[in-house]
Amino acid sequence: MLVELRLENYAVIDNAAVEFASGLNLLTGETGAGKSILIDALALLLGDKASSDVIRTGAERAVVSAVFECTGGAEAAIAKILERNGLDKSEDRSLEDGSLETGSLEDGSLIVRREIAAGGKGRVFVNNQAATVSVLRQLAPYLANIHAQNESLLSFDASARLELLDGFAGSQVESVGAAYEKWKGIRARIADLEQGEQDRLRLVDIWIFQKREIEDAKLHAGEDEQLETEKRVLANAEKIYNAAIHAFDLLYEGDASTSASLRSAQKQIEELARYEPKFQEALAALETARISVEDVGATVRDYTGGIHASPEHLAEVEDRLALLDRLKRKYGPTLQDVINFGADVARKLSEIENKDEILRELQAELGRAGEEYLRVARTLSKKRHEAARKLEKLVEAEINDLAMKSTFRIEITTVEEEGNWTATGIDQVVYLIATNPGEPMRQLEHIASGGELSRVMLALKVSVDGGHAARTPSSAKPGTPHSSAQRTSAQRTSAQRTSAQRTMVFDEIDIGIGGRAAESVGKKLKLLARQNQVLCVTHLPQIATFADHHYVVEKKERNGRTSTSIRAVVGEERTEEVARMLSGAKLTDTSRKHAEQMIKANG
Repeated sequence: MLVELRLENYAVIDNAAVEFASGLNLLTGETGAGKSILIDALALLLGDKASSDVIRTGAERAVVSAVFECTGGAEAAIAKILERNGLDKSEDRSLEDGSLETGSLEDGSLIVRREIAAGGKGRVFVNNQAATVSVLRQLAPYLANIHAQNESLLSFDASARLELLDGFAGSQVESVGAAYEKWKGIRARIADLEQGEQDRLRLVDIWIFQKREIEDAKLHAGEDEQLETEKRVLANAEKIYNAAIHAFDLLYEGDASTSASLRSAQKQIEELARYEPKFQEALAALETARISVEDVGATVRDYTGGIHASPEHLAEVEDRLALLDRLKRKYGPTLQDVINFGADVARKLSEIENKDEILRELQAELGRAGEEYLRVARTLSKKRHEAARKLEKLVEAEINDLAMKSTFRIEITTVEEEGNWTATGIDQVVYLIATNPGEPMRQLEHIASGGELSRVMLALKVSVDGGHAARTPSSAKPGTPHSSAQRTSAQRTSAQRTSAQRTMVFDEIDIGIGGRAAESVGKKLKLLARQNQVLCVTHLPQIATFADHHYVVEKKERNGRTSTSIRAVVGEERTEEVARMLSGAKLTDTSRKHAEQMIKANG
């Protein structure tokens, strides 16, 4: 869930920050105020291409940053992406101006920042650590989806189309993935065994040498660490012996030893205890101390008996360590790695020596794995076909409720040949639509109108979420705006419960519609926002009145320069904004009353 978005020297925005919340977040403002600028800025944080043209005139760089909160499956996926790219989950995340708090992915928050400098150069930061645009693109599917004319196309590839259908069907693709990986692994082993005879013979010679070299060394786990300790003792045998003997004398042997002193003290305390019983406890403590000291002395004495200064044995230890170090450099880096390498080479040699028999076993195993893969893949495919028929009817009804007389179909191509096998099954999914009667069916991605594409994606998301909600009832309710720097512990816990929501952004969704169609769009956005965070730019009051959180984007001139700002509006201010959208610049009592009634009816 997007919690906060900040822009500095971006386009006509000097410095702006907006805090979003769960539920339906709507942005309104006069034409040209810069509403879509916020969407474009968010797209940059999701890996969109940057241009120095967005830098505010007179500034050296533009900065866009955001705070996201993510839990559940999204948090786990993000953690893996960070680890794969060498980024820590936890880091000091305060910016130079201290505007963003210190936190970590462990508490559900992620901070991304992008700087665009003159000349097109820029920098990317994730949790205040240097990253790349590629990392942003990897994170994007788990942070937000932007549905506009260009951005939707980028995020609606083959895997996204399949995932959307599986989300509606409630399909579990894990079993297919596991079966595919098993089949793929067996096939790779067969390929290794069946490679060219010349390569195989060359490798056999190398493996035999490696196996013999490791076996001849007769390695034992942890041997190098034991030898290092022994080497230190042998190299310093005289110093160690003298220190041990001196310690033994001080503890036990000498006339003025600690043990002798404690015995003398004991006699004196025994005399005191005859007259003062309270010294009995002190006497017992002295006895315990004396026994401990004498035990240490005995240990030191026994240790000195095992110290032998032997240059010959030291040389043997050093030679052995040199051998182990050489093997670790070749097959390591640790001694256990060397041992494991030897075992792996021995296994490979065994396979080659028994190649024909092993190949027969692997071929049989491959056949069984292939049959199992096809079984689970066919089951998944059948479920997808059934779900597709249901989903296309739902989506078509939703689309036509949005002032689009369209025909919608989901085309699934199933190919069972091995070349088409993947971890997600044997199906390819294409979404087809004819936006006007008599037009041919075309792929959804090829819709030219950004407004039409946004409305179709809205219909798709509402239909899919409706199917998911039917299986998993949710009690999610729209939240309230909150600052990432000022949240209390209770607020943070609440935010984390709702942060599993996906962030969906709709732009140009109201182009070419009005009246009932606009009201229908508002209702669907509201419905979608029950389980997701929705951000939407709109010019229509019918849609604006459905907002859980309403923001106004304003363009003003200050000191001879134009600047855009954004602020949340509630109460009377919100009524005034909706009234402006109804009647234009000139507000009337009628428009205000109408706005108030609409907000009350749809809020």
